[in-house]
Amino acid sequence: MARCVTFKQRLYNQNGNNQPDQTLDKGYYYNLKSVCPKSGGDNNISPLEFASPAKFDNTYFKLILWGKGLLTSDEVLFTGSAGTTMQLVKRYAEDGSLFFDQFAKSMVKMGNISPLTGFKGEDRKNCHRVD
Repeated sequence: MARCVTFKQRLYNQNGNNQPDQTLDKGYYYNLKSVCPKSGGDNNISPLEFASPAKFDNTYFKLILWGKGLLTSDEVLFTGSAGTTMQLVKRYAEDGSLFFDQFAKSMVKMGNISPLTGFKGEDRKNCHRVD
């Protein structure tokens, strides 16, 4: 689930021109506006992925292709990086097995990362700021 405050910009001022994100599907846009008004409602929530929110599958990538990604980062996957990420989105949307295979490999790689601990590491109260 995502609070309105995390995606409100896409609905009302995506490019600093007081216009919605043009990549949003119109029906999805109107649905989100009903959940997230222009003024107030910042703590209202919407599912990150409405089609199969309780199931782990490749539907997320299909929704991005259909203009139904909730967050700005979802939209950037489709429009950014000179088409590189767009091709991945398309491949994962078309081939669930490919998505699961590459997801499993990435999880193994992340599991093998050795975090810095003790005096070599750093604890932060706010992840965005070095104290």
